[in-house]
Amino acid sequence: MDILPATILDLNALRKLERACFDKDAWSLFDLIAVLSWMDVVRFKAVENSEMIGFVAGETRPSQGAAWIATIGVDPRFQRRGIGRALLHACEARINHPRIKLTVRVSNHSAISLYEKEGYCTLDIWRRYYSDGEDGLVMEKNLGNQHEHGGI
Repeated sequence: MDILPATILDLNALRKLERACFDKDAWSLFDLIAVLSWMDVVRFKAVENSEMIGFVAGETRPSQGAAWIATIGVDPRFQRRGIGRALLHACEARINHPRIKLTVRVSNHSAISLYEKEGYCTLDIWRRYYSDGEDGLVMEKNLGNQHEHGGI
């Protein structure tokens, strides 16, 4: 498995991955084009045997004083192999910001467990955040000074 930069050429593979990972929460075609083409977005794909099996995107939001992991997903057939963790690490390193936030479904216990093991703490609950009305857990990781002086 390799972690590689993702580009607009990955659009079809990302559409397939989004449906496999998120079903009703899958991003629209417009959102996928945006995340693959906006200059300030950090994006990586996990690839195995020439197939995209995972994806992460994040961006710094100066007005919020933090960076956000906008999306992270691993094909269900490949979960529990450390791919999500590898994608998360790659995105955190490239974002180069001391505070990183993300949102996760309150029912996604395996993802929450991963984020907690990686140093994320619950910050807030956004009520009825997802399209089906489920709450979103806002989590944050404070990387302290390790990114403020030139990154990793």
